[in-house]
Parts: sequence; C-alpha cells; structure tokens
Amino acid sequence: MNEEQTTPKSHFIKEIIDADLAVGKNESRIHTRFPPEPNGYLHIGHAKSIVLNFNLAREYNGLCNLRFDDTNPIKEEEEYIESIIEDVRWLGFDWEDRLYYASDYFEKLYELAEQLVLAGKAFVCDLSGDEIRAYRGTLTEPGKDSPYRDRPVDENIALFRRMRAGEFPDGTRVLRAKIDMAHPNLNMRDPVIYRILHASHPRTGDEWCIYPMYDWAHGLEDSIEKITHSLCTLEFEDHRPLYDWFLIELGVYRPRQIEFARLNLSYTVLSKRRLLQLVQEKLVSGWDDPRMPTISGMRRRGYTPIAIRNFSERVGVAKKNNIADMALLEYYLREDLNKIAPRVMAVLNPVKLVIDNYIEDQTEMLTADNNPEDESAGTREIPFSREIYIEREDFRTEPHKKFFRLYPGKEVRLKHAYIIKCESFVTDDETGEVAEIHCTYDPESRSGGAAADRKVKGTLHWVSAPHAIPAEVRLYDRLFQVSNPNSVPEGKDFKYNLNPNSLETLTAQVEPGLADATSGERYQFLRRGYFCVDSRDSRPGRPIFNRTAPLRDSWARIERQQQKRSR
Repeated sequence: MNEEQTTPKSHFIKEIIDADLAVGKNESRIHTRFPPEPNGYLHIGHAKSIVLNFNLAREYNGLCNLRFDDTNPIKEEEEYIESIIEDVRWLGFDWEDRLYYASDYFEKLYELAEQLVLAGKAFVCDLSGDEIRAYRGTLTEPGKDSPYRDRPVDENIALFRRMRAGEFPDGTRVLRAKIDMAHPNLNMRDPVIYRILHASHPRTGDEWCIYPMYDWAHGLEDSIEKITHSLCTLEFEDHRPLYDWFLIELGVYRPRQIEFARLNLSYTVLSKRRLLQLVQEKLVSGWDDPRMPTISGMRRRGYTPIAIRNFSERVGVAKKNNIADMALLEYYLREDLNKIAPRVMAVLNPVKLVIDNYIEDQTEMLTADNNPEDESAGTREIPFSREIYIEREDFRTEPHKKFFRLYPGKEVRLKHAYIIKCESFVTDDETGEVAEIHCTYDPESRSGGAAADRKVKGTLHWVSAPHAIPAEVRLYDRLFQVSNPNSVPEGKDFKYNLNPNSLETLTAQVEPGLADATSGERYQFLRRGYFCVDSRDSRPGRPIFNRTAPLRDSWARIERQQQKRSR
C-alpha cells in the first residue's frame, strides 16, 4: 500500500487465524484471496471484503490473491475485469504476480469431475432445468431421485466426454453430483456440476462448450491455490457443506471457509441486479455515476482510498448482518479530505458586488493559505478588484435576527481581504431579484495587515469578477431519499424511493487558478463543501466539479426533522 495504512482491529476471524497459527496449521502459512465474479462493477460492499482479505495477509506476513471466478461466459465482460483490477489497485492493494482466473483451471476442474464420475459420485442427467427444480423438493419435503441417477459409470463417463466434445445442444444434459436427495440442505440434493453452454468465453474462446457451475469451481479454486482461510459472506454458509463434500470425496487440499456478514449501507442498494437496472434504465449516467455506490463512482465523485479503507475497518467484521450508516462513511471521507484538500474560493450562485471606493481597474494580489491543516501546503496569490462575486444567499435586503452576513448598513469581512460595508443595492426591474450590491471598504482592514484585528461578525468568500472562471458544478446528493430504499408501498419497487433532487447543475464562478485543475483533483470550496474535478467530462481549461460531500452532515438534520414530524 502506497498510502497511510490502517491497522486491522481484532475480530472473530483473527481469533480463528491466531488459533490455527498456534498449532502450526498449514505450516503456519496465511493465504487469502479476493474472488470477484466479472459480471458487474465492484461496490462499497466489495471494498469491505477487499480490505479484510488484503489487510489480514499483510498483518500476518501472508499472501492474498486476486482471482476472477469467470465460470459464466454469458455474463462476463472484459470491461468488468479491467474495472475490478483498477478498483483494487486504486484502493491501495497489490496482488503482485498472483492474478488468477477460474478459467486457468478449466482443464483441472474437468479432470476432477471425471474423477468424481469414475468414483460413482457423479452422473449425467437428462432432466430439463424445470424438471430438476421440480424433483429437488422443498425445505419441508425431500426431493426425489432423477431417473438417470443409477446410470452405469461407463455410460456416465462416455456421455460426459461427449458433452465436452460438443455433441449435445444446450440444456439437454448436465453433470450432477450424487449426494442425497433427502438432505435437509437443498444445496446437497444432487447439485449440478457442469452444464452445456455453446458460448464463447472472453479468455478461452470456443475451446469449451461445457462450463463448471460456481459451486463446483469455487471451493476447488481455493484448494488449487492452497488458500488457507477462504473468507466468504454469510450467504455462502449453506454452501460450505457442499464445498467440503467435493474436497473430501476428491481427496484434495481443504481450505478453511469462514463466513462473515456482508456490508449493507443506508440510503443505497448494493444488489448487482438493481445497480445494473439503474444503469440499463438510464436512471444514472453509468456504473461510474458519482451517485452510485460503485468504487468507480465513488472515485469519480472524489472519495479517497484512505476514507474507504478506514470506513471498512471501522464497520468491523461481524457474524450477523446489519446496516452501516452512510453518515459514518461520509465522516471518514471528510476526515481525510480535511487533511489533504486545498482550500479555494468558488461562488456557486453569484451576485455581483461593487466596492465603490476602490480604485477602478486596479488589481491587488492577496495571499491565501492553501490548507490551514497542513503548513507544508503553502500559500497562493489570488486577485482582488473593485468588482467581485459573492453568494446570493449571503445577502439579504431584510435580514432576520440571526443573519450575520451582509445586508444594508452591515459590515463583514471578505476572506483573505478587507472589511466591507453595504451601502445600497440594485434590483432587477423584471424579477425583483437583487442584481448588484454596492459597498465601501476599509483600506486599513486588509487581512494580515497591522489594522486587521478589528472584529466583525461574518466572513464571506468571494472571487474577483474580472478574473473569475465560469465552471460547471454538479451538486450530487444521496441517490435515495430514505434510509432503506427496499421499504416501499405495495406494488412499488426500490426505484420508488429515488431522490429526485440527487443532482443539481450550476454555473459557478471560481478562482482563476482552478482553470488548470486536472482530473481527480480534490478541493474544499470554502464554506461550500468538498469538490472533485470530474474524470469523465472535464476538459483542459474547462473543469467540471463534482460535489464530493458537504462540510457537515445535512442529512442528520433532515432525519431529525422527519422524526419530529412523525411524532
């Protein structure tokens, strides 16, 4: 890892590893893996598994593999593989020379399947998919044997080899393990091991027309790679007896599988199927839309690897599913950005302010610190002139009692500059909106000067109008407007809870130095939040800024208001 590292906290998986090491199990090796299926983009839930597996390997001086479980050629795309590699590397982890694919083992997996057939533990079944499901039984009723279950071994091996040779159409035959159709665990009821699928694979082309099922391949891949601790989420707990059965019957190395609770996050969905639905129905701009919980979307929005790693550590490793609060993720994001993000000034909803007693056509260069949290960040020079822009919301013609910004007769300080006093304002004849504010300034009140210690209540950010750069700013918010998007009225689906205000686009006025901002750079816009230069749509000299996060958790306030109304 090339950035600040987090230290894994103690949890039940570490206790298991410590116990294994104490008795010298696996020659005291620790070898983990992260095994994504290349059928979608990684999301924040996968990040937890990535951090867990790679951090455990690092802490115990072990190894961690990156392996693609590419057993289904229909759903897999090279785009997904490339994005997964980029995401894991961006998070700060290195698998060195241990990048593997299930397809690397297709020949070995086939040989092991023949071994199972020859041992009388697998058979070729001619039932259709629907018939297999009907024969399977239910949670309360046992299944019934396939009429092909007692085929002779010689017939099974001959049929299986003909399946590989491509002699049969898709769906006409499968290879099934012969276990127990009355087993209380439905996964043990003669599961399918291979299916016929005449489809080209992204890596093996047309070499294969039969493909292993995930349950057959997954545990054997771990065995082939000599994984010591195979970490899976809880939905694989019922599959563990099947993995173990395969490994025991074949007499091969048996990793220890440990299940942990997957990450669930409030205000979002982490189902690949639902995320794909959002993309396909164009409810978002793509997998890397900054509102998506995908790692690529979070990276484009401006999240940092440190923030995601710290969050993944903080939510911990549990045995029971729970829901983590989005506010916790945003807390770690702000904590990191506060340390590293340069401070700049940008006016998102500008109104012009004229300083009447300032010399016309004069420009001063004022000194501003880049980050008060980091002295090494240094300072920059920003232009100041007679005409500036301030935020429209920072001025009121008739202020309320607790309004401490600018209004007629009120003094405020301009950040890094002078104290000004509002003398008058001009409104637009058609709209009635304030079109221009007129002020005077105190030349002796320049920030940093000898007379600058005069106190006024209220400090505003600003940009010099003649020097300002217009820039598109995208104010991204949470994609869903309720904590649990899956909670919907009858007849509705999760899309019912989409936040209609999750994106607002503005034309802002920003410091001239931001004209050269490059893709991925992060900033704190003073008083407005954290922003990142969009990596897809920005162009040299024309940056587009995505809001990464506001300075404070505005949703906490919204939730409190909703709770009060509900009471």
